[in-house]
Amino acid sequence: MFAEERQNQILAELKTTGRVEVQVLAGRYGVSEHTIRRDLSALESRGHLQKTHGGAVALATAHLDWQGRATSLPEAKDRIGRRAARLIQSGETVILDASSTTLALARHLTVRPLTIITNSLDIAAVFEQEAEVELIVTGGAWKAPARALRGQATREVIRQYRADWTVLGACALHPRAGVTVTDEEDAQLKRAMVAAGLRTVVLADHSKRDQVVAHLVLRPEELTTVVTDEPWPELEIVGTQVLTLLRESVEKT
Repeated sequence: MFAEERQNQILAELKTTGRVEVQVLAGRYGVSEHTIRRDLSALESRGHLQKTHGGAVALATAHLDWQGRATSLPEAKDRIGRRAARLIQSGETVILDASSTTLALARHLTVRPLTIITNSLDIAAVFEQEAEVELIVTGGAWKAPARALRGQATREVIRQYRADWTVLGACALHPRAGVTVTDEEDAQLKRAMVAAGLRTVVLADHSKRDQVVAHLVLRPEELTTVVTDEPWPELEIVGTQVLTLLRESVEKT
């Protein structure tokens, strides 16, 4: 059995049981414990799991706080941000949701004339010295754990604008469940952002893949474009355009 196949089977077991043990895996696959530890290290480096003494546990990124999300898969998020930036043209208006991946996108949108609307002070700081950027910060109630401005006042500001693009982060993304988040207030704001944009793009690294949490943002049929770091054929099957650095797929009609 090739390493990639073995690692995929380990991931499948993690999704089912939530944890795996080195000794058990070594016996099952007929390889050394050193080989299994190497497999787990490779999977950990890609953000799929967290190694523990004697095994590993699934990494539930949907429930991480801001600091946890910001330090999870930074290289993947930077690649996603760079790819998403290619969609946005000079002179356009862009709504940027408060997330660690949209922050990565913001860093690739400097030095071009844009109108940026955001509920993130971190994203606002990226553009504060950019003379060609018209920056609109929504205001609202500051939610420190999420590093975001939220609430009724934030939603009312968003409803006053129209944008060429709405760009969202996601706690979880599933071909049958759509885009979901852990906080109802966040879901309400994201839905207002979607309503204000002509086109919506979701940025999601592979750790959000096939995950579901409580509060709905976009149904599967509403999910038109996703920018991610790995191919995702299951999303393409249901008609979503999936963009990665490696390839582009044409949206199904």
